[in-house]
Amino acid sequence: MTEAPLNFFYRDGCHLCEALASLLHRGWPGVTEGLRWVDVDSRPEFQERYGERVPVLERGGQVLCELNPDPECLQEHFGPPVNPL
Repeated sequence: MTEAPLNFFYRDGCHLCEALASLLHRGWPGVTEGLRWVDVDSRPEFQERYGERVPVLERGGQVLCELNPDPECLQEHFGPPVNPL
């Protein structure tokens, strides 16, 4: 059984979204290779579900991280960072 894709719900111009993306790229570059980028403004149901609550990193409907970029939360799910944060 394959693992559910990792989804990154973001909004263009969101500084928190940019900070979380940067943190992922620096610390866990392998994670970002298979990341599915989803603009919450691309579909009304995403706007309704997430509203201003971005960024959201989720897999299989389970929220792993949301709002504030949190290195400890990311480490809990993806292990120690590859590069120093």
